[in-house]
Amino acid sequence: MTNSSGKAAIVSNKKVFSIYGKFVQKSLFDAGFSPVVFLIGDGERYKDFRTLQSALNFLAENNITRTDAIIALGGGVVGDLAGFAASVYLRGLPLLQIPTTLLAMIDSSVGGKTAVNSAFGKNLIGTFYQPSGVLIDVDTLRTLPQREITAGFCEAVKQGAISGEPLLLQTESFLEKYPLRSFRARHADNIFQGEIVRFVAAQVSFKAEIVRDDERESAENTGARSRKILNFGHTLAHALEKTTNYRYLRHGEAVGYGIRFAAELSKNIGLLESKDVNLLNDVVHRAGKLPPIDHLDPELVFEALKYDKKIVDDSLQWILLKGIGKPVIVPHGEIPLSAILASFNSVIRS
Repeated sequence: MTNSSGKAAIVSNKKVFSIYGKFVQKSLFDAGFSPVVFLIGDGERYKDFRTLQSALNFLAENNITRTDAIIALGGGVVGDLAGFAASVYLRGLPLLQIPTTLLAMIDSSVGGKTAVNSAFGKNLIGTFYQPSGVLIDVDTLRTLPQREITAGFCEAVKQGAISGEPLLLQTESFLEKYPLRSFRARHADNIFQGEIVRFVAAQVSFKAEIVRDDERESAENTGARSRKILNFGHTLAHALEKTTNYRYLRHGEAVGYGIRFAAELSKNIGLLESKDVNLLNDVVHRAGKLPPIDHLDPELVFEALKYDKKIVDDSLQWILLKGIGKPVIVPHGEIPLSAILASFNSVIRS
């Protein structure tokens, strides 16, 4: 943050702001800031150019200057859009991320990626812009609907899959100990509070480590600790989101399908053992029920793959596994189409 006599533009959505807005405004006011509020629609479809333009207009109309700050209060959509606005308005304003969903806490608020969606695909237009800080309060998780909790845990499974067995088994153990049906009720339990804090901290620590070594996701870096590996499960996920116009699946739910697909594909081309595929499927299932996708046209889904941001030199880069904690980047041309189709059909049928 900047001086304590400037303005703070809070970017949020109506649902989140109705719960936490007054508290955040009062905290800023007590600290000497003059808060102003910009609210966006709730959902991935609002992370677009039109909303970005409205946000930039709002900043200009309220005379936000380079000594002021932007606060992103909400989930990944709010964080991405507010971060993008902060990165381009006046060539950069201080940004504080206050993530209120599990997925935003462990993933989108950490690492400095900001973006909007377009007709060409998800997150193809954006910037790398690190926030001045990330403020995580796990108590906000008590207000989340179950689908949002599921979405967050699917992202946690993804990070465990590429990190290694300790983080993946920690996720499995947490979900076994605290089934989702009792998740919200557990927040009054001090032991649960301590465990969820440690869980989130471990997830954030892993992502921060990867980002530190490859902050801008270098195209030349294809090693096991390239930032590209964080896209495990996201190739299919982004295609599913685009195919359904960002209205049917939560991002994390799409990632859940993407994890299962990437694991199955890894097995089908001889990289991953069946026991590891079964482990990943089991942990994804523990994360919660995913909306069915068997009604989607596979041709439309595969057509959407051509807009993936991981395309390098006209070749899509698949993030696959040759073991838990052993991600590998495989060019699309090295994977038989039959293996891709078989993997997709296996996932939508189960």
